Formats: sequence, C-alpha cells, structure tokens
Amino acid sequence: MEVVWAKGLKLAYERVGEGPPLVFVHGAAEDGRVWQPQVGALANEFTVVAWDEPGAGGSSDVPAGFGLADYADCLAAVVDALALGPACVAGLSWGGTVVLELYRRHPGLVGSLILVDTYAGWKGSLPEEEVRARVEGARRMLEAPAEVFDPTFPGLFASDPPAEFVALLEHIAADVRPDSLRTQLSVMAEADQRDLLPSIAVPTLLIWGELDARSPLRVARQFEQAIPDAKLVVIPACGHVSHLERPERFNEAVREFCRAHPPRGS
Repeated sequence: MEVVWAKGLKLAYERVGEGPPLVFVHGAAEDGRVWQPQVGALANEFTVVAWDEPGAGGSSDVPAGFGLADYADCLAAVVDALALGPACVAGLSWGGTVVLELYRRHPGLVGSLILVDTYAGWKGSLPEEEVRARVEGARRMLEAPAEVFDPTFPGLFASDPPAEFVALLEHIAADVRPDSLRTQLSVMAEADQRDLLPSIAVPTLLIWGELDARSPLRVARQFEQAIPDAKLVVIPACGHVSHLERPERFNEAVREFCRAHPPRGS
C-alpha cells in the first residue's frame, strides 16, 4: 500500500497496472481489499487504484465531524496526487455516494462514472420508513459489545457468499472500526443527492445485482431515468455485491464501458 496525505490524514491506496485510470471506491464496513477480483483482472489494461477511505484499512481514523464533502475531498486528493484525472471512478454502495459527491465538488477529476448497487444517499433513494429501520438496525449493531460486534449487513448476497472470498470478507470485517462505521452510516442516512443526478454530464454505467435486497432494482431505475447519459447493466442472480458474486461478468461490463469511454486526451 502507498499513501498520500490530505486534511491531515494518511490515505492508503493500492495502485497497479498501466493504461487509462480506473479508481475503485469501496462500500461501508469495507476497505480497498474488497476489489481484489477487479484489481487482479483489470490491471492488464488499466491503471487501477483502490483506496482505503478515512477510517478504513491503512488510512487514518475518521476525525470528529467528518462529513460527505470531506470524504469526497480526500478522494479528490488521491486522484489529484496521482495525476489520474479525469479518471473513470467506480463506487459500490456507500462508495457510490462518495463518488457522486466527488463529481459534485471536483467534476474535472471525473471522466466517467460507474455506480454499483448504490444510493443517492439513503434519504435520496429509500422510503422514509426503510431509512428509519436501517438507522435503528445500525444503532443496535454499534451498541453490541466488542466481543459480539458483527459489521456484516443482511442481504449482501443473493445466496451464500462465494467460497473463494469467505476468508477475505472475514479479514475485512475483523478490521472494521466501529467509529468509522458509525460515521459512514450517519452520513449515508442523511444524504440526498437527487438534485445532482440530472446534472451529471459524463458517461455513466450503472451495474446492479438483479436480486439486490439492499439497493433494489427500482433504485437503479431511478438513476437510469435521472442521469442523462446512463446505461444500466443488470447481473442475473446477484445481490448487493455483484463484483464478488459474478466477478467475470462484472469485470467484462467495466472493461467494455471503459474502452468505449476513454479519458479525454488518451
């Protein structure tokens, strides 16, 4: 892992490969390791970067009062420090919300978007009663004693997790910091980015699991209707983490999109 510094924080990332820049942004209760199937497969054609957001992996803890704009600014600092922009930036779930905020605040760094099983914030994508239920579920999770704390969200997979990724997911879950998760979920619950979607002026790929229980296909349809130049790819028999359940199909969709929409000047 390499690091850059922004807002007084150490930001860790992995960078592999050569070619057009492709930046992956993980979801809540995760770190950059969750993109291993993509980093390994796509580095033969792209400069692939997977960061650890503040509070995750090798990055510094989240400071008090950290908000969505701060996450986006830190991501911008990584893209800028590596001279990657304008890059294709891909975000999963909570990571997609961070990527949308990156586009709002730093549009010059974004050449195209890949939004994966994500939200325009919970407030912007889910019914009010669902948001309340998730906030209550998060409260109970975070109040659990350390010895039984389990940061695994229900409904991530359509069936059992793929056997080859079980150990990886266990390692990632063991490293989740409760304070980081509390901040992520609090920010996500209040975020509403519906105003941003119609103004997105870069090619956008939406990748959704057909059976996603956390961000259902109706959310994907909302994105598809609101973003002017959006294409939706639905991966059959997948839940919320299609990049792990069907990595070959996922990587194929990413590769095709990035080839069709190379960064300006490449």
